[in-house]
Amino acid sequence: MGSIDRSGKAPKYGVLADTFRQRIRRGIWPPGSCLPSLNELAQEFGVARLTARQAVQLLVQDGWLQARQGAGTFVMDVLPAVKNIKVETSLQALSDMYVATPPEIRTISETVGPLPPGWRRDDTQYACLKRVHSDKGIPYCVIDVYIDLELFKRAAKRFRERAAIPVLMSLKNCRVVRAHQTLTVGTADEDVATLIDVPVNAPVAFVERAFEDASGHIVYFAVVVYRGEAVRLDISLTV
Repeated sequence: MGSIDRSGKAPKYGVLADTFRQRIRRGIWPPGSCLPSLNELAQEFGVARLTARQAVQLLVQDGWLQARQGAGTFVMDVLPAVKNIKVETSLQALSDMYVATPPEIRTISETVGPLPPGWRRDDTQYACLKRVHSDKGIPYCVIDVYIDLELFKRAAKRFRERAAIPVLMSLKNCRVVRAHQTLTVGTADEDVATLIDVPVNAPVAFVERAFEDASGHIVYFAVVVYRGEAVRLDISLTV
């Protein structure tokens, strides 16, 4: 089998591979179980046999499946570990999460500029950091974070080396009085897919966060794109 090309526009095998991954995660295909044949997979999902083969091959390469000659393809007994992110509903809990389990940070770029057009309220300049967060070498999100430039200068070294939110919370005379985040579900474009190592068009979760001070000024803004299987939305229901 040849190597899988992860680039391109929404390859069917990438979408199918993510469906297979979700079946494994949900226990429909438990560890050690044998997958249906390629013909059966192709028929069930309405795709060409080649597409089913490419999807299986992708998960073999990623350590989810093992092909045994003459026996079939089996789910690995030990699955790749992807950091599980709980969508926290308080700023303190979010900050505490980053302190308790600090991410491995790879900075892609650092620039200075205004907020994105939809959020821009004035001419304030922000430190704009594009970075990838990983856990044990496995990337789980890419984040574009904007920090008020004057605040950033007060702790630039720490902001560059650590998760931004706990550093921001530790600054004197920086009081966040309003914090909001929005979660939507979408698919990975080519840039995101490359950075967090998923197929193009794989499900991802987009989280926008904005923190304001007492005057309504945005001191922190971020767009975070998480791998779909890394996010857990845990909500207590009123009874």
